[in-house]
Amino acid sequence: MNCKDAEKNIPYFLQDELDGGRLEEFIDHVEHCPECKEELTIQFLVSEGLEHLEQGGNFNLQEELLMKLADAQHRISMHHMLWYILVILEAAVALAIIVAFYVIFRL
Repeated sequence: MNCKDAEKNIPYFLQDELDGGRLEEFIDHVEHCPECKEELTIQFLVSEGLEHLEQGGNFNLQEELLMKLADAQHRISMHHMLWYILVILEAAVALAIIVAFYVIFRL
């Protein structure tokens, strides 16, 4: 993902509308690109800051952004884990089919 794509995806990230590969590419880019991370921080501070000001009370937007990024990393990890489980299950089903055919046609 390049900077232009990352900047286009910031609003989608802030609204939790990125999933799977797009989310992973976005997070990877933002973690390695200081300019895009700064743009993400600015857009997050503006959107969330205005909402928090309307609600009143105390808030720590920098900490909230870090938690949002950590949550995205967690979702990516879960996505990877589920993908590996799916591959293992598919392999197990394929093996079961092969064994079943072997048993059926051997008799």
